[in-house]
Amino acid sequence: MVRQRLDSLVTVILTGAGMLRRGGGATGYVQEVYLAHLLPQPDLDLEDTSYWSVSAPMSLDVLSKQDFLDLVEGLEAEFERTYVAQQVDASVDRVIIVGLMTDKMDSQQFAESLRELARLVDTAGGEVLQTIQQKRSHSHPQTVIGAGKVQEIALKVQTLGATLVAFAQDLSPAQVRNLETQFGVRVVDRTEVILDIFAQRAQSRAGKLQVELAQLEYMLPRLTGRGQAMSRLGGGIGTRGPGETKLETERRGIQKRIARLQREVNQLQAHRSRLRQQRQKQEVPTVAIVGYTNAGKSTLINTLTNAEVYAADQLFATLDPTTRRLFVPDAVTGKPRTVLLTDTVGFIQELPPSLVDSFRATLEEVTEADALIHVVDLSHPAWLSQIRSVTKILGEMPISPGPILMTFNKLDQVDSDTLAKAKEEFPLGVFISASERLGLDTLRQKLGQLIHYAESGSRV
Repeated sequence: MVRQRLDSLVTVILTGAGMLRRGGGATGYVQEVYLAHLLPQPDLDLEDTSYWSVSAPMSLDVLSKQDFLDLVEGLEAEFERTYVAQQVDASVDRVIIVGLMTDKMDSQQFAESLRELARLVDTAGGEVLQTIQQKRSHSHPQTVIGAGKVQEIALKVQTLGATLVAFAQDLSPAQVRNLETQFGVRVVDRTEVILDIFAQRAQSRAGKLQVELAQLEYMLPRLTGRGQAMSRLGGGIGTRGPGETKLETERRGIQKRIARLQREVNQLQAHRSRLRQQRQKQEVPTVAIVGYTNAGKSTLINTLTNAEVYAADQLFATLDPTTRRLFVPDAVTGKPRTVLLTDTVGFIQELPPSLVDSFRATLEEVTEADALIHVVDLSHPAWLSQIRSVTKILGEMPISPGPILMTFNKLDQVDSDTLAKAKEEFPLGVFISASERLGLDTLRQKLGQLIHYAESGSRV
């Protein structure tokens, strides 16, 4: 009924006995009939309750007295009220999350990727209605998931009133088009959700510039045309025909915009390079705070330097780097010395290449720093996996970063077993709670030692 957009459905049960029809076909007398229709579900739990109603068995005579027009009009009015209630806040996308687990993924990694996508959708301002999973040996080349699961999601989109379907893996342009045709709503992948968050978070001109560059590079291969309908016809001999399509015009315009933005990003890199050279002339060491998104980097720089960086329990709460002065004890004399502490953009597993390329001006703050503070959210169940993700991204940097001080945050939210495991795995690590100001003196002392080792050319 949902798939065929039926208002109501009548099922007729025959006795199976009676006069034979010429040419064959159904025979018998009407034994009983059933009337079915869909139910509006503003608060209906579709996992436990059916979203349709089937009447008790009735006779054909009783059915003939049913006012179907009144029934359908009443249902349509109720569905409309439900729909209007869902559309009160049109800025909030109602999202179904879809994840495909292949043979190359383990169950823990897969579950974490779905939880992370749900957090990303929430950070982007969407409302997660349901998460749907499928396990296949490999993804379908046209629709990622199987045909049966596509039909299931299409039904969920209609019954739940979803406005967006988000996939946990990257999708090709052809897969997006095929899925949108089947679902009837927009389809996005994980990268597009991250780009949307970055677009919301960018505040400075540099941040907005880098976000726009990443968005255009992502959009360029996903431009779709409509054949002859998007043609620009020329005039005169030799110019008649399809001519230059609107698609080609849009693609060329985007390529020009990307080229201009890349020039501006290069200028931004040169400007930041000059600033770093000035700091180096002043012999002020620099320390960059790195870590997985939502590990507490902004909270730490706020606590250490009384900065006013925006901090919230969200992924990618801050995007633009912030630099502040911090006093730490000298490793030799014990006297206070000045270092520059820089808060950088958060990392995430499988960070989209377009973001890494577009944010190279910002990420250079990491490669050019004398030392790094790697902040880890020890209260997160996948903290070890997050360390590996950050380490992998740092290893792919064009310039090898300086020495790293492992700093385990949110100590006040950690159980004793997790703490013992972290101390065994990272005996040189520092354990703090930035929000509760625990362990910060030890962090300053360790940071002073780290700067000394960095300046003397050693590694810790």
